[in-house]
Amino acid sequence: MYDPTAPPAVPVTLVHSAACHFCDDARSALEAIARDFALKVTEIDLESADGAALVTLHRPAMNPLVLVDGEYFSAGRLPRRKLVKLLGQRGAALATPTGSR
Repeated sequence: MYDPTAPPAVPVTLVHSAACHFCDDARSALEAIARDFALKVTEIDLESADGAALVTLHRPAMNPLVLVDGEYFSAGRLPRRKLVKLLGQRGAALATPTGSR
C-alpha cells in the first residue's frame, strides 16, 4: 500500500560474491535495517558484467562492495552504525520503528 508520508527510498547496491560470509552478513543486515529505514536494495552478482564493472570502478579491498546512492559506502563487513547514521541524516527513517537497530 502506498504511504504518501513515507520518506523516499534510499538506493543501496550490494555487489556480492558466492560463498562470501561478509556478503551473507551484509544481506541480513540490510534486511534488518530496511525494517526501520526506507531502502531500495539491489543485489548484483560480482561475476555479472554489471558487478565486474562496479568492482573495476570502485576497487574494493574485499567483498561485498556496498554503494549508497551510487557512491562507494563500504567494502567487507558492513558498518551498520555508520549506515544507520547516514540514513538518519538523509531522513529515511520510517514512521514506525521496529527496534531492530
